[in-house]
Amino acid sequence: MKPARFVGTARADLAGFPKAARLRAGHERFLVQAGREPSDWRPMPSIGPGVCEIRIRVSAGAFGVFYVASLGEAVSVLHACRKSTARTARRDVALAAQRYREAWADLLAR
Repeated sequence: MKPARFVGTARADLAGFPKAARLRAGHERFLVQAGREPSDWRPMPSIGPGVCEIRIRVSAGAFGVFYVASLGEAVSVLHACRKSTARTARRDVALAAQRYREAWADLLAR
């Protein structure tokens, strides 16, 4: 199983989710770490190659967790956010893309 690596404030952002969304995000991330697909996801090539979004819908609202599993030996969690529409906000895409570049730079520095 691949370990999880959180980039930037992704861990704190995820911790700010309501309990039901946190539990669901943890389970879905576990599936990715074990090499399986999450139950509701979509590719996000606009952020970077191999980046995907786990989509979480609970009674408290909709949430997204952006990750890349093909970058090194870990699943890199780039960003976690609350979603108010089906489209991902530009600022969330930009932040995830910035963190993708940071994750690459970190990998190359090792």
